[in-house]
Amino acid sequence: MPKEVRTYDLEDRLIEFGVQIIRLAESLPKTIAGNHISCQIVRSGTSPAPNYGEAQGAESRSDFIHKMRICLKELRETRVWLLMTAKANLVESARELDPLIGQCNELISIFATSIKTAGQKIGGKER
Repeated sequence: MPKEVRTYDLEDRLIEFGVQIIRLAESLPKTIAGNHISCQIVRSGTSPAPNYGEAQGAESRSDFIHKMRICLKELRETRVWLLMTAKANLVESARELDPLIGQCNELISIFATSIKTAGQKIGGKER
């Protein structure tokens, strides 16, 4: 029996993550804190997908690493907003954020590893 081939498209995964972030932001309470976090998390959580698209068109390995670091930075910021949202009880159950936080952590790991690998390919530097 042949193995099932799984297509893995990081850009699609980032787009889906961004959509989930948008849905979360729309569900936050319409309070000062809810509105602030909503705006911030939409900015950081939707940014990695288009920035990854930019990385795919990088002009050099250094440019690729730079753009990938932007994605990583935005994912790390999003993780903090997710954790803050959970701790502030801005959602019905903080547990409902666990899958989104887990997805964010996985994406952070993917980007950190990609940056490290790309850096090693330019003489061991991660510029």
